[in-house]
Amino acid sequence: MTALLTVDALCKAFGAYQALDRVSLEIGQAEFIALLGPSGCGKTTLLRAIAGFLQPDSGRIAIDGQDVTALPPNKRPLNTVFQNYALFPHMTVLENVAYGPRRQGASRDEAKRRALEALDMVGLAALGERYPREMSGGQQQRVALARAIVNRPRLLLLDEPLSALDMKLRKRMQIELKHLQQQLGIAFVFVTHDQEEAMAMADRIVVMNAGRIEQCGAGTEIYRAPSSRFVAEFIGDANLLPWESAGSGYIRLSMQGEQLPVTSVNGTARGLAVLRPEHLSVARADAPGGLDGTLVDVISVGSHTMLHANVGGQTLVVRTMGLPDATLERGKPIRLAFDPANLHLIGDAA
Repeated sequence: MTALLTVDALCKAFGAYQALDRVSLEIGQAEFIALLGPSGCGKTTLLRAIAGFLQPDSGRIAIDGQDVTALPPNKRPLNTVFQNYALFPHMTVLENVAYGPRRQGASRDEAKRRALEALDMVGLAALGERYPREMSGGQQQRVALARAIVNRPRLLLLDEPLSALDMKLRKRMQIELKHLQQQLGIAFVFVTHDQEEAMAMADRIVVMNAGRIEQCGAGTEIYRAPSSRFVAEFIGDANLLPWESAGSGYIRLSMQGEQLPVTSVNGTARGLAVLRPEHLSVARADAPGGLDGTLVDVISVGSHTMLHANVGGQTLVVRTMGLPDATLERGKPIRLAFDPANLHLIGDAA
């Protein structure tokens, strides 16, 4: 991968709070990256440092091999879409989008042509004479995108731009944003705290926690093989089952006496096994190799049903497709089955 953006050992502290702790990352040409994590994890600080709105304490930022660490935002080949869109209220939509080319020295006619082209890409070419106040939240978001792409930056930074939209519009805009990125062929760095949003759009997800990168990879990779307890719990629902080694190639779960074959225990004697809810199923009472417990709750959400079961004092979550089985009763015994191949082992039990 040829790196467009290189972040090397970036550090930033606010008093005693370490917002970025030696963060290093490479982003390729035309790659869609999501910075994902809870509030205070450092994702927005990282974005602002890349944009040039915040000066790191140490480390280096390079774009196309050029060190831009000390350059102001307007000297970097990138643009930023903010959470509040930051449109000029006294300008029409067309004037808002044409503002960038005009500042770069384009003639009025050239700026208008490029602005109309950008508005056409986001489906708003017919609304150029409106003012921001006359547009919906989704339309304003598109205007902000058009204004950001009109100068065709090498890199586009997006700071939770969909957070103010309702759920239905937000999901539609996720698809449109991904299509726009593919059409433009430029790199996007997208900050979000919504794991589903990151999974839907990004080529790679950077999971951050306490100023550090916990894991970086494709969404399916991070979901199936989380590197730590934090990632396992933050990305989707996860059942975390304590285990200990039972000899070469085998483990034993704390809530089950049988030996289970596993691919690798990574040289550790104990840890946690990640088992996703969709990998658990309800089994017959006499089925071998199951987990015995008590059904605590049955929650139907239409497309699937969530079961909560108490197994050995731990609540396990089961996801089944469709409506709940009418024979399932709260407070009754339940037996859960799984394929050991779906266990993913992580070494830290903390």
